[in-house]
Amino acid sequence: MSTDTRAAGPSAPARTGRPGPAARAGGGPVRYAAVVTGLLLALAAAATASLALGSVRIPPGQVLDALTGQAGPSPYRTIVLDVRLPRVLLGAVVGAGLAVVGAVLQALVRNRLADPFLLGISSGASAGAVLVLVAGGGAGLVAGVTTTIALPAGAFAGALLSLVLVYGLARRGGTLTSTRLVLAGVAVSYILSALATLLLVVAGRPEQFQEAMYWSLGGLGSARWDTLALPAAVLALGVAALLTLARPLDLLLVGEEGATVLGLDTARFRAAVFVLASLVTAVMVAASGAVGFVGLMAPHAARLAVGAPHRRLLPVAALGGALALVLADLGARTVAAPQDVPVGILTALTGGPFFLWLMRRRPEGAAP
Repeated sequence: MSTDTRAAGPSAPARTGRPGPAARAGGGPVRYAAVVTGLLLALAAAATASLALGSVRIPPGQVLDALTGQAGPSPYRTIVLDVRLPRVLLGAVVGAGLAVVGAVLQALVRNRLADPFLLGISSGASAGAVLVLVAGGGAGLVAGVTTTIALPAGAFAGALLSLVLVYGLARRGGTLTSTRLVLAGVAVSYILSALATLLLVVAGRPEQFQEAMYWSLGGLGSARWDTLALPAAVLALGVAALLTLARPLDLLLVGEEGATVLGLDTARFRAAVFVLASLVTAVMVAASGAVGFVGLMAPHAARLAVGAPHRRLLPVAALGGALALVLADLGARTVAAPQDVPVGILTALTGGPFFLWLMRRRPEGAAP
């Protein structure tokens, strides 16, 4: 199969011997409901375990009492409500956001190896956020705007710039191939990561350097109730917007020429969705640092469970991503307790081998 992302039109699935998107619907409504219910139960169980386990182990009954307020004031209540619950919720929100963006990017570029980390979007967002931190001097203000707003804004600018750069470098002669896209994404990711590190070194603030480096590896340790509202709102609005675009995303799966024949302005549509994907990624990265591979693994698992149509795929990918990051954060807090390991390290340890397996299985980065 050619890696040319212009594809071969509506008849491409027949020539490759693989069924088209409609044929890979992933079962009927009963199966879909079962998958969603199973993921919700698994997410609830993972969240309960995350609230109970850590450097201080809390019995499940005490966790329930803390959540319902029946225990009254107690150290357990403070740990559960003020420390662990915001962290669990932020993990679920960030995991869901990255997974949804990954699923959308895989459709936009017709490349199953695409995700915010591998395409350099996460690194661009990190570089933009670091620039805001350095410019603000740790004072909490950048040009009169609190870092609560400035960090996501800087991350969005960095993510969008990175995406434009990767897309431009990968495109040659009017075509966009999978190999060039991944290579350009990896190269830009390394360059922007080095730039972010250089900014921190030049800033000459050792304490800020250590904190920012830890954050850049991905972590949820800074989660607080006041940092949760913006990512949650962006996730809800972003998923709602993308669900309304489910049919155009499905059209891209048959190829650019086929989608154009069916009435889709592919260039304008891609540009708009790229901006939306960059915005969601930027807010998630500003909240948690650069967490890699969740946006690669969760959409693949969701696609195997419910098929390719995006109206079914996106909610399942969101739940899968939320579950994956909550479990990864639980491992990060317990694998070397009381040391808090950056969650990005654990997602890389699992996502890296998955990426290599995917490359070996589909060396040309076949479309979804």
